[in-house]
Amino acid sequence: MLPAAAGYDRAITVFSPDGRLYQVEYAIETVRRGTLAIGIKSKGGVILAVEEKARKLQFSNVTQKIFQVDDHIGVAAAGYIPDARTQVDHARFFAQSNRLIYDEPVDVEGVAKNIADMAQQFTQYAGVRPFGVALILAGVDANGASLYLTDPSGTYIGYDAVAIGAGSDQVTEFLEKNYKNDLSMDEGAALAMESIYLVSEEKTGTRHIKMAMISNEDKIMRKIEDQEIEKYAAFSKDRQTQGGS
Repeated sequence: MLPAAAGYDRAITVFSPDGRLYQVEYAIETVRRGTLAIGIKSKGGVILAVEEKARKLQFSNVTQKIFQVDDHIGVAAAGYIPDARTQVDHARFFAQSNRLIYDEPVDVEGVAKNIADMAQQFTQYAGVRPFGVALILAGVDANGASLYLTDPSGTYIGYDAVAIGAGSDQVTEFLEKNYKNDLSMDEGAALAMESIYLVSEEKTGTRHIKMAMISNEDKIMRKIEDQEIEKYAAFSKDRQTQGGS
């Protein structure tokens, strides 16, 4: 560590002389080391996809990195997943409170802002640490399909397509080149598959990939079964063969 930075990473409430909060930066590094998570917005809705490296005897039907907040909102996480569960529980309480008070589903940006506000609180008080997780929030509300990213600093930003976790820089470049606003849901799912294969150690098979979708029509989050994921993998290969990507 540089002499100017020495000691400033021991307390979360102290800025270093060059204006940095090292504990927050360490939390963001935790996210970068997590397995990949992707969100893609299409003309038919939004897609969430994650890579989960299951052990040989692990029961792989339970998704560890994709969560449902409300009927119309889903979350994909990268980083320290136990922290993700805490943030998701907080978001669920916020979404249900909104239904009870206003008798209407919460908007996606409202949930993203609420989670970001919670994360920011954990960057300014002694005796706590920042959340070591970033979340991709995807949903369909009265404003249409939405996709937001929250990170340990308390920032939230809207995207058309976003990647977090290990290899996210490479995947972001890939998405910038290949993403189009008029993608169908099938094309968006295939693009997510291609993005995961791009940086994953496993270049074949689908056991390490989990996916969820929320369509503009029914506004209901649906976790995609393994057989359907295999269909999108085949569709992805056909696109690549035809020069679609």
